[in-house]
Amino acid sequence: MITVRTPFRISFIGGGSDLSSYYQKNSGAVISTTINKFMYLIIHPYFHNKIRVKYSVTEDVTSISQIQHPLLRECLKLMKVDKGIEIASIADVPAGTGLGSSSAFTVGLLCALAGFKKNVKSKEWLAKMACKVEIEKVKEPIGKQDQYSVSYGGLNYIRFNPDGSVCVEPIILKPEIKSELENNLLMFYVGNERKASEILTKQKKAMENQKKYAVVSRMVKLAEKMKKVLIGGDLEKFGQLLHQGWVLKKKLTNDISSSQLDTYYQKALDAGADGGKILGAGGGGFFLFYCKPKYHKRLRKTLKLRELDFKFDNDGVKTVYYDE
Repeated sequence: MITVRTPFRISFIGGGSDLSSYYQKNSGAVISTTINKFMYLIIHPYFHNKIRVKYSVTEDVTSISQIQHPLLRECLKLMKVDKGIEIASIADVPAGTGLGSSSAFTVGLLCALAGFKKNVKSKEWLAKMACKVEIEKVKEPIGKQDQYSVSYGGLNYIRFNPDGSVCVEPIILKPEIKSELENNLLMFYVGNERKASEILTKQKKAMENQKKYAVVSRMVKLAEKMKKVLIGGDLEKFGQLLHQGWVLKKKLTNDISSSQLDTYYQKALDAGADGGKILGAGGGGFFLFYCKPKYHKRLRKTLKLRELDFKFDNDGVKTVYYDE
């Protein structure tokens, strides 16, 4: 039996520049970190010479082509595993909440299938193949940041080059700065789970508009600024950049925010938060805020939303159990 654990991620700035419609003309860049909320993939040899997969439903099939779940189907095809296997997935957080769950699922599954075949694959290979599965095979209109973020793990500045290559640059923080950043970030659940592809399709289309494209270019520049701010330990500016990034991102499509989300955001600022953003493509899920500890109580009382406590994760995708 094999158990693989893949972290979810929170993206601070630059989202949208990882779409090919942007980075094929100019390099994109995001800053994201993985957190201690995980997707677990469990693989076990199946006694019957068939394939059994368990997620929100259970599928028992005799061939890969019969599998309804597109990511499962394409990963099994890619790894050439066609019988005698049982696969189950468990997650700490629901899908559609902006934490990169589909990429965590895909990266974790590829890692587990490699282990099932007694192979070891690099984090680069897993991220690259997850992009191939999600973007090329399943045709999801998504970018590349999640696959690389959850595969590598940690706090990273990720650059997307016009030739399609991706560069993952770890951001090394002083221990006290890392602790302060972690303590000053609060995440609240606002509901309204959605399929990111719907919003990302509109973002992709928006890249044909010069003004919208220029907005993403400004976000890329903010990502570079944020990297310098983090390395320098100036967290006061971090909150301001988070705010500026969110204001820009909302200009891309009308679906990224809503009147309700705008109300939550203004209430959070009034309660003492320096900045924040909806995680993922937008529309719902989790709101992330940067807020000094002295205002935490007031922020929680003002928002009256369910909070998700978290810490940073540094490992990325990891095999946590392997038994032949």
